[in-house]
Amino acid sequence: MAVRIRMKKLGRRHRPFFRVCAIDSRSPRDGRVLEELGTYDPMVPETDARALLNQERIKYWLSVGASPSEKVAVLIKKYGPEGTHLEAQQQALDRLAQARHRPAPPPLAAQAAEPAAEAEAEASEGGAEA
Repeated sequence: MAVRIRMKKLGRRHRPFFRVCAIDSRSPRDGRVLEELGTYDPMVPETDARALLNQERIKYWLSVGASPSEKVAVLIKKYGPEGTHLEAQQQALDRLAQARHRPAPPPLAAQAAEPAAEAEAEASEGGAEA
């Protein structure tokens, strides 16, 4: 049995999402998998944070003779066990985590009340000067 490491397409129209999987070479692209090895989300704004791979399992499958597809070979070269972009990937993931923990903006009711209070204060000041 020949094993390939390929991307299995999920998601919906105009919103693709891929799982990196070890698949029997005779199986269809989106068919039964032997093991899921990671994910690739091309819609993530940070380029280096798009691929998340299980490095130990990828190393195992490559050691037993699994051959990656062309696209997956590029991802493994960048983000695999001895990847060239691992430090950049960690920095990108940290930036995304910080973006998620931004403080929430004030509620809309408070924003609407502030301009009204300022207008009343200006009107009272203008009436006192005249």
